[in-house]
Amino acid sequence: MSNQCIVLVGMMGAGKSTVGKALAKHLSWEFTDTDHLIEHQTGVSIPVIFEIEGEAGFRRRESLALASFVGKERQVIATGGGIVLAPENRAVLQQIGAVVYLSASAGELYQRTRLDKNRPLLQGPNPRRKIEELLAARLPLYKEVADVVIETGRQPVYQIVNKISHALKLGHKPPAGTEQKATGTE
Repeated sequence: MSNQCIVLVGMMGAGKSTVGKALAKHLSWEFTDTDHLIEHQTGVSIPVIFEIEGEAGFRRRESLALASFVGKERQVIATGGGIVLAPENRAVLQQIGAVVYLSASAGELYQRTRLDKNRPLLQGPNPRRKIEELLAARLPLYKEVADVVIETGRQPVYQIVNKISHALKLGHKPPAGTEQKATGTE
């Protein structure tokens, strides 16, 4: 792996920010969370952006934030869960560097996000069902862009970081059980 970026994709609650920070520290690279970048640029929270501009306005801002990483190096980037929805974003993701899909079951995602009021898409009457719907719609897109798929499950963050390092050949060989995307056959 060169010094290109590593981009973490996955559903809300999959651990992209937590794992991303640990991976960046492990590699001595910079870490950026695109949601935090957008909040910093606008001066308001993601729920406020959704309230004022709607999801479409947020997605435009998300695309601009992602595009700002083209040509950068030695960055670990945690993206918002819906970044894969736009075809142009999927192309940019693959241009930026290695894409790692952090996978988790709908049940795990619900447990991790159920008390978080900072997730506008989960503020309806049945957040568990919403997670299931979003995961079903996004899963093929995550798999389309992923160079590596890592199941987050209930393992410690350092194990996930090690699996990513091994899978991306950051000085290691892939450990047994690490699922890697087949080249050209999906």
